[in-house]
Amino acid sequence: MLQRLPLPLLRDEPWANGAGTSTVLAVGPDAQAWQWRISIARVVRAADFSNYADTLRQMTPLDGRLHLHFSNASTPAVLHLDRLQVARFDGGVAPRASLPDGSTRVFNLMTRADAAATLTLLARPLVGALLLPEASRWFVHVLTGHAELRQVSDERLDLQAGDSAWATGANRISGHGEVVLVRFDAQPPASASVSTASTAPGA
Repeated sequence: MLQRLPLPLLRDEPWANGAGTSTVLAVGPDAQAWQWRISIARVVRAADFSNYADTLRQMTPLDGRLHLHFSNASTPAVLHLDRLQVARFDGGVAPRASLPDGSTRVFNLMTRADAAATLTLLARPLVGALLLPEASRWFVHVLTGHAELRQVSDERLDLQAGDSAWATGANRISGHGEVVLVRFDAQPPASASVSTASTAPGA
């Protein structure tokens, strides 16, 4: 099944620490007692990210580089993220963000330790066709360009820059531009005590 995300359902919310705002794209299973949350934050100046204990955070800058400064000794002092490079770290170790290229949007995925699924954030260029393997479901966000989602049943959905959609099972996505993906797997989540950055977009 393919389902476009209705734009009127999107809402802006202040950060928990009041230092910025985010557009919430999806949250589940409940908006208040959520286990996972997908949003796009606007970072217009150096600011501290909110503290989310017992939460795995995955994020990638969409417009320019992002530097994450950690004060906890168990993490790198500074994590340098290029555009579309994914970082994964413990949400209870709230870093300070700085902006070497000026303001940027940040795609942000948060997963509570008690979540009933494992969520994985991917960001990559889309040139031609890409197979999205079997998963409980996929969240697809088209950052630039255009894309077509297609299932084995031949169900299709056309997406333009800024559009988001849900897809279940295995899917084929084709087009030109850049996409951000969240894969849902019905497995116990990994520990939130990880602090890593991918070495290339989509890794």
